[in-house]
Order: sequence, then C-alpha cells, then structure tokens
Amino acid sequence: MKKYFMYFLFITIFITNSKYLSQEYLTELNKKLLEIPDIKVNKLQPDSQFSEIYEIFVTQPLDHLNSFNGIKFSQRIYLHHTDFNKPMVMENDGYAIDESRRTELSKILKCNEIIVEHRYFGESVPDSMDWKYLNTAQAAADHNRIVQILKNIYKEKWISTGISKGGQTTIFFKYYYPNAVDVWVPYVAPLNLEQEDNRIHTFLENVGTDDCRNKIEKYQRALLKNRNEILPMLNSYMEEHNYTFPLGLEKTFEYDVMEYSFSFWQWGNLNCDNIPDQDDTPENLFKHLYTASPFDYFDGKSMTYFQPFFYQAYTEIGYYNYETSDFTDLLIDVKDKYASNICFAPQNAELNFNKKLMENINSYIYNYGNNMLYIYGGNDTWSATSVNIGPNTNAVKMIKKGGNHRTRINSFTGDEKEKIYSTLEKWLNIKIER
Repeated sequence: MKKYFMYFLFITIFITNSKYLSQEYLTELNKKLLEIPDIKVNKLQPDSQFSEIYEIFVTQPLDHLNSFNGIKFSQRIYLHHTDFNKPMVMENDGYAIDESRRTELSKILKCNEIIVEHRYFGESVPDSMDWKYLNTAQAAADHNRIVQILKNIYKEKWISTGISKGGQTTIFFKYYYPNAVDVWVPYVAPLNLEQEDNRIHTFLENVGTDDCRNKIEKYQRALLKNRNEILPMLNSYMEEHNYTFPLGLEKTFEYDVMEYSFSFWQWGNLNCDNIPDQDDTPENLFKHLYTASPFDYFDGKSMTYFQPFFYQAYTEIGYYNYETSDFTDLLIDVKDKYASNICFAPQNAELNFNKKLMENINSYIYNYGNNMLYIYGGNDTWSATSVNIGPNTNAVKMIKKGGNHRTRINSFTGDEKEKIYSTLEKWLNIKIER
C-alpha cells in the first residue's frame, strides 16, 4: 500500500509542477504571445528558414464598429519568426491559407513574416455568414488590429504585401490605414473601377501579336463548332474528376470557352504555338482547353469556396465579363453581348456595387500612395486594370515585359531588379544581400 501511495504522490508532484517546468523551456517569443489576450497560440515545427512557427487564432469583431458588444470570430494567422531585430512582412491573403506558404519578401529580406487569412475564408469564417460584414473596411480593420497586437513584439520596420486579391487587400489596407506599416508591396493587383471593368476587353484586343490573337479566336470558334463531339468528353471528364457543374454542362462549356483568352494571357502557361489549329481533332481541341482553362473553376465545391470572393467582387472590388460578339452565331446558352460572371456570386445576397468607393481608393492611391512598390506582369490580363501612380508620390510600379500573373520580384533581372532592391533599401533603411 505504501508503494502505491508513494507512486501516487510522485505523479501528483510531477503534474503540479509540469506547467512551471514547461514555462522554463518556453522561448521569449512564446512567452510574449501567451501574454496577449484574445488569441489562441499553437506552436508548430520550425524549418530551415524560421526558428519558430506558430498558428495563431485572433479573436476579431465581426463588426469593428461594434467591437465591444458584437459577434466575434477567430481569424487564423501563421507567424514565422527568425529575429526580433529584423523587419516583419505581413502577407494579407485574399483567401484561405496553409502553413506551407512563404513570402518572397521574407526570403529576400531574411526576416520574419505573418500570413493572414481573409475573413470568411478557411478557418476564419464567422458562425453567421452575414454578407454585409464582408467588405474592404472590415477586412482592413482586421489587419490593422493584428498589426497593433504584434507591433508590441516586432518593433522594426513592417511591410504589408499580398498577391492578386491579396494585393488588392494590401492596397485597401493602405487606403484605410495609411500609417499602419512602413512599406506596401502589392503583387499583380488589379484596381477595378466598375462592377465588370471593360478595360479587360481593350487589353485582350491588343495584347500580344495580331497572329496570336487571331489564332486564339479561331481556336475558340473551333471548340464551339465541335460542341457535339466535345460535350460527351466534358461529361466523362466531369465524372472522372467527381465534379458537379451547377451551371449545367453546356453553359459550363461555353463559359470556359469564353474564359480561355483571359486565362491564356493571365497565366502564360502556353505560347501561341501550343494552340491547336482550328481543323484539329475534337479530342486535341478539348485536351488543350482543360489544360489551359481547367474546369475545376466551375465545380460546385469550387464555386462554394469562391462565393465570398464573388460577393466582394460584385459589391466593391469589381470583376470582368466576356465580350461575345465574335461568337454569337455559335453560342446557345450564353445570349448576352457581355456575358456576366455574377452567376458565381451568392444568390441570396444583395449585390449593389459601390462604385464610389473604388473611385475614392483609386484617387487616394494616385495622389497619396507613398512607399508603395507595385509588381505586375505585362501580359497578365489583370494588368489591364493595374494601379496608376501619380507624380506627387514616391511610388514605384514595375512591369515585367511579357510577364504573367506569376510575376514576382525575382522575375526581374539587371537594372530592373536593382531598382526594386534599392527602393526597398531606401524605404526600410536596411541593406539587402545581393
């Protein structure tokens, strides 16, 4: 009996003191994070770039105008730590995130980073999907609160960045909180001024060479002419991939054909020599289509995932439609001269576009957008609605000739890359290793 009593006593003492033992082995950063109210911290395995990695859930107001008594939700971020004395890169993602994400800037600057999931995506979804709280002002307030929390730990320069929709989010963050961080680096970020911005059509009418654009149009027409042979292939493709097409098979096909030219230039995966001739077999025509413009975009799961984005697109940040005049003789389901993408937005929501907001943001960025470095690909369709910088700012806009939506700082070489590095060095007051 004494033996069991001593064993029980030992276990009790061990458990009682375990939290103090663990506290002893907590890092300085871990201790600082645990002192912050309204966050949940999960320590993850480090890697070769970062000595400490954390998954953090920040309690955010759903409505920052009613932050004390309103509904809350948890916003997920990943913190990748290397050194308190280094800058902090904050990537404002436009969608869901995963821990494997690493920013280009953290590698260039050899510094810390946080990856921020956008509200209404991934694990950062409120219990109530009230669409009225999904807007640029609320998202920017989320980001500002995260900065204010972590600036108490990371006191060096801060950089806000993001890619595509994340780049838009970065621009909007600058508009609402112009002094929140020191430098802003949006990548391939459109700034649309209409619910469906027609500058996209002008771009597609002029990008590349006449021969390439003509080949694209002939290929699209060949797809539509061969619909009777291609639709059974698409149906089999849908079944093989366990896709569902809420728009229906034929409308999905026509929309993907219309999307082809946008995707061709946006992603730059293929060159004009890869486009099948108009008299090629239906099999080859279809194979090229699902390679260049994948159908997963039209799958039911994908459409559900992107609903928050399309709500934002059709209420504030804008999108695009398809100009169909070259194909009206071959289209069956798509009837309008400008085929809208509004069908991807949630059907139970009011979709009134706030045109004045984007005009105000555009004006502010043009006149007051200092310390902003923009990265664009010259052939990327989204560059059609790229930011214009004004003469009274120190902003820098870099366009990679022939670049696409994957254009990054490391896509540039020579004097152009040196200009990017020297700009960052000046604004951050640091030296970047070449």
